[in-house]
Amino acid sequence: QVQLVESGGGLVQPGGSLTLSCAASGSIFTIYAMKWYRQAPGKQRELVAAIFTGGVGNTNYPDSVKGRFTISRDNAKNTVLLQMNSAKLEDTAVYYCNAVLRTTATSPPNTYWGQGTQVTVSS
Repeated sequence: QVQLVESGGGLVQPGGSLTLSCAASGSIFTIYAMKWYRQAPGKQRELVAAIFTGGVGNTNYPDSVKGRFTISRDNAKNTVLLQMNSAKLEDTAVYYCNAVLRTTATSPPNTYWGQGTQVTVSS
């Protein structure tokens, strides 16, 4: 009923830039937050960026990407972007889109995940 579809992954050189996109579709009443996570081989999934409904600049980043990654959202299109700058080898991972939303006015908030997109940082 709700789908999150990521795009934009691929190969990027160290120091380069890449933009990931995630589009949410289906039965959506309201979105509370959209986030990007990543998971490298042998490591736990980690949050890399979050944007919350309720104000401009309501974002959150871990220290590992702060100043290099920027998350933004198009509320009208239910789309979230992740701009990755100054890419590092350790940014290599599968990146997952995540949304916390309601499907109706009376349903409880639920969490949905995309299928993931591979980002490889390599020279």
